[in-house]
Amino acid sequence: MRNRLFRTKSIEQLQASVDEPGPGHGHLKRTLTAWDLTFMGVGAIIGAGILSSLGTGLAGGFDSSYGVTRPAAGPALMVSFLLTAVACGFTAFCYAEMASMIPVSGSAYTYAYATLGELMAWIIGWDLLLEYAISNVAVAISWGSYANNLLQGVGVRLPGWLTLDSRTMLQVSEEFLKAHPDASSLSARLGYLAQAKSGVLAGAAVFPSWNALSGAPILGGFPIGMNLLAMLITIVITALCAWGIKESARFNNVIVFVKVVLLLGVIVVGAFYVKSANYIPFSPNGLKGIQAGAAIIFFAFIGFDAVSTTAEETRDPGRDLPRGILGSLAVCTVIYVGVCAVVAGILPYAAYRGVADPIAHAFSSIGMNRVAGIVSVGAVAALAGALLVYQLAQPRIFMAMARDGLLPRWFAHVGPRGTPLNATWVTGILVLLPAGLLNIDEVVELTNIGTLFAFVIVCLGVLVLRVKRPEALRKFKTPAVWVSAPLGILFCLWLALGLPKHTWERFVVWLAIGLALYFLYGVRRSRLAAKA
Repeated sequence: MRNRLFRTKSIEQLQASVDEPGPGHGHLKRTLTAWDLTFMGVGAIIGAGILSSLGTGLAGGFDSSYGVTRPAAGPALMVSFLLTAVACGFTAFCYAEMASMIPVSGSAYTYAYATLGELMAWIIGWDLLLEYAISNVAVAISWGSYANNLLQGVGVRLPGWLTLDSRTMLQVSEEFLKAHPDASSLSARLGYLAQAKSGVLAGAAVFPSWNALSGAPILGGFPIGMNLLAMLITIVITALCAWGIKESARFNNVIVFVKVVLLLGVIVVGAFYVKSANYIPFSPNGLKGIQAGAAIIFFAFIGFDAVSTTAEETRDPGRDLPRGILGSLAVCTVIYVGVCAVVAGILPYAAYRGVADPIAHAFSSIGMNRVAGIVSVGAVAALAGALLVYQLAQPRIFMAMARDGLLPRWFAHVGPRGTPLNATWVTGILVLLPAGLLNIDEVVELTNIGTLFAFVIVCLGVLVLRVKRPEALRKFKTPAVWVSAPLGILFCLWLALGLPKHTWERFVVWLAIGLALYFLYGVRRSRLAAKA
C-alpha cells in the first residue's frame, strides 16, 4: 500500500499525458504569449485582495461567531505587504523553475505528483480547490459589494437582503456581544432577531446590518439573504471561460489596463490628501499585528501561481511561464505598497474596520464622491478580471486530475473550442452558491491557508527534483535554490501561524474530506496504478 500511495510520475510520463490525453478528450490550444501570461498574472493578483482585505489588514476585525478579534496592523500593513512579497518571491522562483521543467496543466498538483507521490498530489489537488474555486467566492462577494455601490451611485437600489448573505446580516455588534455573551450562538441571535422584529429590542443597536436584515424574508425564523450580484457575475465569467482561452485572455488584457490605470490614479490623487498624523501609531500591535496583517493580505498576492495552470496553452512554456510569474509579482508589489501608503494616510486605520470597499470608502469619506465612484467602476472591472483568471485555473486542475484517473474522466473533456468544458461549468457551480451565501472574511482565511500549503509543497518539490533529476532540462533555475526554497517554506509557515485557530480547524476538516474521497475513489482508479 505504501508504494501505491507514494508512486510518482516522471517528467516524461507527465509530458506524455499531454501528448496523448485519451480518446475523445482532445488538446488545449497553444495561443498564449509571455505578455498574455504577465497580464494574466496581474489580472489574478490585483483583485479582491487589495480591494477588500486591505481594510481588514489595516483595522483588524471582530468575528462575532467566534468572539475573537484579529489585531490591526495599522499603517505598518505596508511592512506586511513587503514581507508577504518576499515570501511570495521565494515561492515564485520555485514555481518558475517547476513550470519551465514540467510545462503541463495542473500547477502544484502536477509538481507534487512528480516529486512527492500520488497521495500528496491528491492532497494538493484538493487543496488547490481552496485556492482557486474558493478564493473566487471571495472575489465574487467583493465584486457584488462594489457593483452594488456603483448601482446606488446611479440611483438603483436593490433590497438589502439581495446584497448581503444571511450570516453577515446576523452578526451582532461587539458591544452587544460583550453585554450578552450568549449572542455568539446562532439560536440566541435568531431569538434576538425575533425580539427586534417585534419591537422589544432596537435592531440597529444589536445588528450592524439591521437595514438589510429588517426587510429580509424569514423562513422558519431564519432570515433569507444572498449576494445576488456575486452570483450573476459568476455565471457570466464562467460562460466566457467556456467560450475560449484566447478570448478570455483578450478580455483580461483590457481589464488589466483599466485596473492598473485606476490604482496608479489612486496613488497620485490620494497622495495630496495624506495626513502624516494618520501614520501614528505606525504599528499599534507591533509584530503580532504585522504578522496578522500579512496573513490576511497574503490573499492579495494569490494569483501568480495561476499562470502555471495554462502551461499547455502557452506557445513557449519553458521561456514564457517564468516571465509571466515573476513579472506579474514584481509589478503588483510596487502598486500594492503605494496604494496601502495612500489609503492608510487618508484616514486613521481604525476607520476601515468592517469596510469591504476600503479604497472607495477612503475617498468618499473626504468628500471626493466622484473619485469614489470612479474607483467603484474600476473595482468592478478589476474584480471581474481576477474572477476570470481563477475560473480559468481551477478547471485545468480538475482536468489534470481526471487524466490521471483520480477524478472521473468526464472532467477531462475538452470542448470544440479547446477548453475543459465540463470542468469549467462544475467550477462555476462550486463558486455560485457560496458566493451568494458566505461571509468574505471566512472565505479569505480559508483560501490563505490552502494556498500557503500548496506553496510549501512547490518549494519542497524543487529541492526534491534537484536531487532526483539534476540532469533534467531547466530553462529557468531558482537562484540560490538551497537558500531560496527553504526560506520560502519558512515564510509560508510563519504566515500560516498568523491565521486564527478556527481556520486551521476548518482546514483539517477539509483535508479529511479530501482523503476520504481519495481512498474511496482515486486510489483504485489511478491510471498509474493500472499501468503498474
